[in-house]
Amino acid sequence: MINFKLALSALVAETASWSSLWLLRSHSDAALLGYLAAHALASGLLALCLAPFLGASAGSRRQRLALVALMALISYAVPVAGFIGSVIATIALSRQRGAHAGKKFSMLSLPDFDPHQQSGSGRRQAGLQSFLMNQAVPVASRMRALAALSHVSGRTASPMLRAALGDSSDDVRLLAYSLLDGKERQLSQAIHEERQKLERAQALEGDQLGPQGVQAAWALSDLYWELIYQEAAQGDVRDHATAQSLHFCRLVLARRPDSVLLVLRQGRLLHMQGQDDEALTCYERALALGLPPARVVPYQAELLFGQRRFGEVQERMRSLDMQQALPRLRPSIQYWSAS
Repeated sequence: MINFKLALSALVAETASWSSLWLLRSHSDAALLGYLAAHALASGLLALCLAPFLGASAGSRRQRLALVALMALISYAVPVAGFIGSVIATIALSRQRGAHAGKKFSMLSLPDFDPHQQSGSGRRQAGLQSFLMNQAVPVASRMRALAALSHVSGRTASPMLRAALGDSSDDVRLLAYSLLDGKERQLSQAIHEERQKLERAQALEGDQLGPQGVQAAWALSDLYWELIYQEAAQGDVRDHATAQSLHFCRLVLARRPDSVLLVLRQGRLLHMQGQDDEALTCYERALALGLPPARVVPYQAELLFGQRRFGEVQERMRSLDMQQALPRLRPSIQYWSAS
């Protein structure tokens, strides 16, 4: 707020410095010194009067003091025009910057965390991808971060390792390729071992798979699905893994038709192959066998959305219980449930 006493005192002092009749009629040094003293007092009082307006414009006490001294100097050096200019400049500066003073950052609400993604070392992986993509980070640090991915699940690590294949450093690219190749070799070795088990089981049990053959076929379906899930298989290799996982899945379902998890997987594999009608049938069967709707309906809705059957998508998403669904799924349920 403006100090009216200081403003009035500055006005009186400045008026007195100019209205002294004896100054106008005298050319003595004493008269000049009297004018300069009164004018200096008026300049200082004006600067102090305008000082509160500089609180929002200056960032520190030292800056405010410097601005007050500058206004006093201008008012003193340029009579009348300096007074008026200081007042106008201070008011304009206060209006321009005062509305945004102190609002350097807007307040944002914290995001909701998915408790299903907080287990293990998930929190430490949050900024790892941006860290790896930052070319300003030293190569040694990026390589240590890549080495840490060897202890991370393939689903999380594979996309980051593939992104690191385009790094500008040869060492980083080689390490990323080595880690990716190692994960693929592990799965390939497990697939080779399970195929041998299946062949031995077929030799003992015949074409009609017995318990050992069913177990081996189930494991092979899991392993080929893992290649897809971890994104270790790309392009034609992914298509081959999809076909193989579906083949072994059907072998098991021929002996155990009520294996609900394999029924759901069969639906997802058929969905990936573009066989939508067969996939929908598998989804419906999975629901009939007792699988919770929250595990099945999202895949149904995705398939129906691709067919542009939006009314059915809305109907199925509305059927889901918001409380039982995963937090990441709740925004979709809320969107489709809106009237």
